[in-house]
Amino acid sequence: MSEAMQRYYAQRAPIYDAVYAKPERQAELRALERRLPRLLAGRAVLEVACGTGYWTQFIAPRAARLTATDINAEPLALARQRPGVERVTFAQADAYALRAALGTFDAAFAGLWFSHVPIERRGEFLRGLHARLAPGALVVLLDNTEAQLRDLPLAERDAAGNTWQHRVLPDGSVHRVLKNFPTREELHALVAGIATQARLRRGEHFWEFRYRLAA
Repeated sequence: MSEAMQRYYAQRAPIYDAVYAKPERQAELRALERRLPRLLAGRAVLEVACGTGYWTQFIAPRAARLTATDINAEPLALARQRPGVERVTFAQADAYALRAALGTFDAAFAGLWFSHVPIERRGEFLRGLHARLAPGALVVLLDNTEAQLRDLPLAERDAAGNTWQHRVLPDGSVHRVLKNFPTREELHALVAGIATQARLRRGEHFWEFRYRLAA
């Protein structure tokens, strides 16, 4: 994550959960809050870019072990206050440099993070993530569909195909935020030859891509 985006999410931490309060998203969120913990139940889970811990609170009670990471201290402080996270290990970590000291896991989860990965760094991110996972591990990526563009239209596109939004914080400051919307073909191509059981599930507001690393 660029330094500018890192600062944006640090400043946004106190109001981040507003994205989960939108009325039109509630039915889908309730379904995801039930399904994701079932998928990850009984596993040692590495959560990347956990932010304020919205998803952490649902996964933690069902996981055998959960390490939740984020690059910013501000959202991690809020995540530690979530209910049901007493057994969670929280760690400040760069999603592109997940250190070996974090341990080895048989599952990984990233919620609303992959859309912030530049197209040219997607492979790098996944290789670093997979290095922390055991053979056969389950990976679950969750993110926004293009429905989000109703509130936050795209403002820019760069030569690599990355797309950007201009977001305004309550103090009036405007921030340039990378927000990509990968296609089904792009997601499957990223794990071709290294994963099995790859499946994309699309709702109106969220998509969920899950796969298993080859044994």
